[in-house]
Amino acid sequence: MSQHAAYHHGVLRIATFNVNGIRATQRRGFDDWLARRECDVVALQEVRCPVPLLPDGVFRDYHLAYDAGQLSGRNGVAVLTREAPVDVRCWGAGVLVRAPGDSHVELAEPAEGGRLARELKAFATEGRYLEVDLADQPLTVASLYLPKGGLPEHLQVPGRMREKPDGGAKYERKMRFLRGFARHLTAARRAAAANGREFLVMGDFNIAHTRQDLRNWRTSQRAEGFLPEEREWFASILGARTLHDVVRELHPGADGPYSWWSWMGQAFDKDTGWRIDYHLASPTLARSAVSGGTDREHSREARLSDHAPVVVDYDL
Repeated sequence: MSQHAAYHHGVLRIATFNVNGIRATQRRGFDDWLARRECDVVALQEVRCPVPLLPDGVFRDYHLAYDAGQLSGRNGVAVLTREAPVDVRCWGAGVLVRAPGDSHVELAEPAEGGRLARELKAFATEGRYLEVDLADQPLTVASLYLPKGGLPEHLQVPGRMREKPDGGAKYERKMRFLRGFARHLTAARRAAAANGREFLVMGDFNIAHTRQDLRNWRTSQRAEGFLPEEREWFASILGARTLHDVVRELHPGADGPYSWWSWMGQAFDKDTGWRIDYHLASPTLARSAVSGGTDREHSREARLSDHAPVVVDYDL
């Protein structure tokens, strides 16, 4: 165990945070949050920054593994750790692996040794998934940014949509991702177990699983992110022997805790939110969770992103 982990008396503090652009989030105080929360591991999504433009010092004294992807100004996933990871795996060709005060690019093997599900190959260079093996704990941690998707063609009504109808193309693309990612999760979890490691996948899944996971569920049943087939998929990846929704198990009867609110109107002030950012953990790791939830800021003006960090303490 690292000295920092020992500081928490055996508790490993792990966070996931969709920063919606690290440069904008830094201007709002990301590095202060990072210092204050003293996390041992942080998974980031939507970093949305080319490697040469990453802000100086924004990740403080953490080791950084970062897949920026090849879509300019979009996506990008990272994992911050206190110690250099034993291994880093991605779906694309290159990952920035950086120690504090140093910088170099390493080519990482695709996750699962190149056995990437065929449906995921079209997403391989988009910066959507990154996996690391921790050095100081028998744990594999993954950061995920799942496609937002859209509506199926039969639900698209011109004039009632914020975006131009696309014939269901974004919906079909997300569904292809879900089919491939379900198989990938099984393979990644089994690979971790075969190496004596627990498995934790965190990030922005862009799906609210149950009615408890969004405030306006009645009016959102035909909205992307709460479609019946999306929710059924989410249920299919959970199980007593597979993956556990850690924060839901810590707050079984609660609405929320929500992790995303629109910037528009009074969504944040009225807590009209969605819970779409998750910790999904292998069974033994899930049972070790002692506390967790979202770091909801006290006011709209104090927000770092349209998402809030989701932080869990694991007593290992």
